[in-house]
This record gives sequence, structure tokens and C-alpha cells, in this order.
Amino acid sequence: MPKGFFYFAINVLSGDHVKTVVCPYCGFGCRLLVDPKTMKVKPHRGEPNRGKLCPKGLHATEFVLSGDRLRRPLKRTGDYLKPVSWGRAIEEIASRLLEIRELYGPDAVAFLASSKVSNEENYLLQKIARLFGTNNIDNCARLCHEASVHALKMAVGTGAQTNPYEDLERFGVILIWGYNPAETHPVVMDYIRRAKRNGARIIVVDVRKTTSMAFADYGLITRPGTDIVLANALMHVIIHEELYNEEFVKARTTGFSEIKMAVRKYTPEYAEKVTGIPADTIKEVAREFASAGSGAVMWGMGLTQHVSGVENVLAVIDLALLLGYIGKRGGLYPMRGQNNVQGAAYMGALSEFLPGYVLLTDDRFRKRVASLWEVDDLPTERGLYLTELWDAIESGDVRALYIVGENPAVSEANFTRVRKALKKLDLLVVQDVFMSRTAKYAHYVLPASAFCEKDGSYMNSERRIQWSHMVCRPMGDSKPDWEILTMLGKALGLPGFDYSSVEEITAEYFRLFPELEDRSVEELKQGDGIFLPKKRLHTWEFATEDGRARLIAVEQISPWEKPDQEYPFILTTIRLISHYNTGEMTLRSPSLLKLMGESRVLINPDDARMLEIRDGDWVEIETRRGKIRMRAKLGNIQRGVVAVPFHFKANRLTSDALNKAGTPEFKFSAAKVRKLERG
Repeated sequence: MPKGFFYFAINVLSGDHVKTVVCPYCGFGCRLLVDPKTMKVKPHRGEPNRGKLCPKGLHATEFVLSGDRLRRPLKRTGDYLKPVSWGRAIEEIASRLLEIRELYGPDAVAFLASSKVSNEENYLLQKIARLFGTNNIDNCARLCHEASVHALKMAVGTGAQTNPYEDLERFGVILIWGYNPAETHPVVMDYIRRAKRNGARIIVVDVRKTTSMAFADYGLITRPGTDIVLANALMHVIIHEELYNEEFVKARTTGFSEIKMAVRKYTPEYAEKVTGIPADTIKEVAREFASAGSGAVMWGMGLTQHVSGVENVLAVIDLALLLGYIGKRGGLYPMRGQNNVQGAAYMGALSEFLPGYVLLTDDRFRKRVASLWEVDDLPTERGLYLTELWDAIESGDVRALYIVGENPAVSEANFTRVRKALKKLDLLVVQDVFMSRTAKYAHYVLPASAFCEKDGSYMNSERRIQWSHMVCRPMGDSKPDWEILTMLGKALGLPGFDYSSVEEITAEYFRLFPELEDRSVEELKQGDGIFLPKKRLHTWEFATEDGRARLIAVEQISPWEKPDQEYPFILTTIRLISHYNTGEMTLRSPSLLKLMGESRVLINPDDARMLEIRDGDWVEIETRRGKIRMRAKLGNIQRGVVAVPFHFKANRLTSDALNKAGTPEFKFSAAKVRKLERG
């Protein structure tokens, strides 16, 4: 065991046997079998992981036993956080929130939900926010796939993954764009490998040579920020050579003439100059993709975390729609990064949507929600995006922030300004499992229970709702998030917070969705989960007003800043298989720390030679927002590009320029690199 680690003994439930829980890491949604006595993990044999696990899943319980766990509520007194009783903490927090609402209005308060906690807990937090009188409720989907949600809503009417993972095995081609499943969702690679054995062609597009390219028939390395040019060039070939699905385009889409006109100038020869990919390769890939007969498009934050993020996603959706790769013949797969980011969004923890991605302005559904909550109506004005909060705090428009299970002091782009904003708040409440960097700024810190210390449901990327069982009792005086939020709702005097079990909350959110009204919580606890709204979307018609998908032409959009003489490099961020987000969980897992090793910046060998940098040397990376120091790793990345694993300290550097969905441009910052004589 690494030096500095110590563990608490677990409080085992009496008479217990192996429990099934949902993995607390990525959005794939693996189910784990956990022995309460040893906390050892084995893979679930059913869907979706089929007996497979990645290293994080295999060691998922280690962080739960960490000696760093928060075990009792804390209140700031001067420079120190001191223990306080639950009753007093909740009473004082509620009193302060009501006081701020009285003085400044409900929109002076904001709530930040979590992609780590259950559907029930996210549902409760957005219910608290809206009954309190504000739509200032958001979650970290804003930082990753909110661009996908906006683009999917525009194009096909539903802002989520269209097909289950199992469909990947029967498609003729899989296009993987700005996404490295071998490191980010290792278990999904089993589906991709099986598809390849069944004859599927695999195409990977990225800005560096990724691990996933080892399994690909085509690995296209494109210059950062040129995704639209490449997508439009592929469509140029498909339309020019009449390879598109004419019957599908005529019967089920609109906007083809606009697409046809828009991509005319994006010839493969032009795209070669912009992207660096040979024109002949672009033509060959376009023909391969079009001739497969069925296909999936999978993408990640390499597409969404740009100022052109919404347009990038629209471009790859256009590619799929041109060929009719939707429903039974294909699928759109925005691959989610956290275990319940899909659930948090679907439960309504977004400032512009009610549960189910329904717009606030949808009078009929809003009245349905209000009726269930026993009020006349709910606020209709869009709340602040997570990424807009910091300016609002700086200006004094937001005075209080209640955070559940998120760490924006590390996860936000250009986090220096975020930390300044957190210090300015009249009230900051952080509800979490550990004393995160964000919690250190808090006026109150509330200890939450870990994933295996409570019951609840979670929704994975494919919209599969799964039940996760309590394995052991909460650590110390920590409580499940739903219990804390129930206490808060009561203290605020809000209606409908008399919950005595988590199942009562599950049953309540079931009543919101027609597809779940006749399903029971007991049914959810059996089998391999329930899909919402159904297993495959858009098999017969799209969720648009006229039932047709929209082909939406997009033009190339330049990154917010460009390399220049002072900052000649492009900085991008990448994931590692053994590290996860801000590290609060993985850095407290001894097994994962051994696998992880030291975080290093990836540099092209030719660039390193020019800068007299050798593998392992200490270097300084600087952007217009700050500088960090780390060791260099020479590897497979384009000249002029450097890559830093997030979120160790990378977000001191990243650009906070936003796209239309409010997502920062994490993937493109102008940077400079210099060798340090000493570490």
C-alpha cells in the first residue's frame, strides 16, 4: 500500500451476500458484484458489461475506504472548518438561502448537480431549485456533451444516444471521431472488436495516434480544430459520387439542398490543405463509410469541447443522416464520460430543460411537473449555464451556490477565475465525499455517502436505467445525498419532501414519463434495467414537429485563439485509462495509482529535439491564462501540438471561450513550451 494511505473498516450490513452496484466511473454503466465483507469486485455477467471490467471498475471500491473520507458536517469559523451537527447545519443553510432570496431574489442562488450521484438525487436537487424559484440548476454535462444535446435536439429532436451498445456488433462500419474508447470506455472496445470480427470496418479520427487506432482499418490524424472541414469533405465525396441514400433523404429528412450547396467547396483537395489528411484517403474513407449499408457514429469531447462544438456534432450527424444510418440501420453515440451524466441531464439538472430534455417553455409538460409537485407553475426563464456562473458571481448577481458532488475549482476551464469567484460568494455549500479543492472554499461542507453506501438508480449512455444496491453502511456520520436534500427541502419549507425511502423518489420521477408510468421500482431492481424512452430511437420517425430529421449545413469555424510567434503550439487535453476527472477517487485508489504513474505532457519528438527536450525532462507549458510544470513524454502526436492529461492541473491553462451550448474550448489553446533546467 502506498505511503500515506490508511483505511477505515467498513460497517457490514447484517446477513448480506454479494450486491449488484453500478460502477461509479464512466458512462458505459458496468454493473459490479461487490462482496460486502471484503469489498472485492467481480464483473456482472449480464448487460451491459457482459463479464468485462476495466481497471477502474475492478478497483472501484478502494476510494470508498479511504481515510480521507468526510465523516461529519463542517462549518466555517474564520479560517477554519469546524464540526457542527446535522440539524444546525441544515437549519443555518436554509435560513441563509431564504435570506438571500428575500434580499436579492431567487436567481441570486444557484445549484450545481452531480454526474456522480443517482437519478433520485439529481431529481431532488433540480426540484429544490425550481420550487425555490430559479432555473439556476446545471451539471457538468455542460462541460462535455451539452453541445451534443443541442445538436441532436436540432437535428433529430431528442438529445441523447439513439441506440443500445449491442447494435454496434451488427453494423457494417463504425466511425469513431474525437474519442478514444480504448482508454475512456475500455469495455465498449469489446463490442467494437466483436463488430470487427463480424466484418465491420473501423474508422478513427483524432488529433493524435490513439490506442484505439490500433484496432482501426483507417486512422485519420487531423489538425486540431478542422473537424468540420473533414466532415464536409467526406459529404462532398458522398454527394458528388451519388453514394447517399436517396430514398431515406427524400422520405425522412429536410435540408438536403442546403447541405449539397454548402459542401461543394469542401473538396478533398481543399480539405487536405486544411486537415493534413491526403485527398485520396478522404475519398477512400468516404466510399468505405457510404458502402457499408449500416453504421454507427461515435464521438467524444474531441468534437464537443470547441467553440464550434455544436456545429462539429451537427456535421457528423449530417454524415449519418445522408446514408440513413439511424434506427435499425445505424446509430448516433455521444459517449458519456461519467456514470450518471446522462441521468443528471435526463432528470432535469440543466438550466434550459425540464426532466426528459423538455424545454421550460413547453406549457403542457411544465404544468404536468408543477401538478406533480403540488404548485401552480414553475419559472420559465432559462437559468445560468454552469460556465456562466463565474461572471454572475463576479458581478454580484449570484450570491449563493449549493454544489453537490462536483469540483469546479479543478474541472472548470481557466480555473483561476473560478477560484476567485468561489471566494466572493456570501454562501457556498459543498456536499461531497471528500474535502475537494472546491470544498476548501466552502462555508458549510456536508459529508455525503459513497456510491455503494446507498440505494438508487443510474442511467448510462444508452439510456438504460439500472438499480444500484447498498453494500455497506455510510462512513461515520455521512448521509446519502437524497437524505441530505430531503432535509434541506423540508427546512426551506418546500412542498413534497416527506420522503422516507429512495424508492419513493424513484416512483415519483417514474410518474413524470409516460413510458415509465406503468413500470414499478421492483421491476427496475430485477433484470438488466429499463430503457427510457425505448431501446432504439427514430426507427420510424424523428422526434421533430414534422417527424423528419434536419440536415443542417455548417461551415468551418476557427478556434477562439490561434498559435502565433509568442504561443506557437496548440495545447489539447486527453484522458488516461487509470485516471479519472479531478482525481478525487482515482488518486485515493492505491491500485490505480500504481497503474497511473506520473502525469506527463505529450510532445512530438521533432518538436522536442528543436527545444532540446528529452523524454523525462521537466518542462513549463504556458498559455495566456497561466503556466504549469511537468515532465515531458515524447510520443505519437503531431508537430506543433502538445497534450496534457486532464484534470491534474491542465485547467489552469485551458481556454474558457464558450460554444453555443456553453461548453469551453478545452481542446484548443495557444501555448508555449520551454525546457526547465530543474524540476
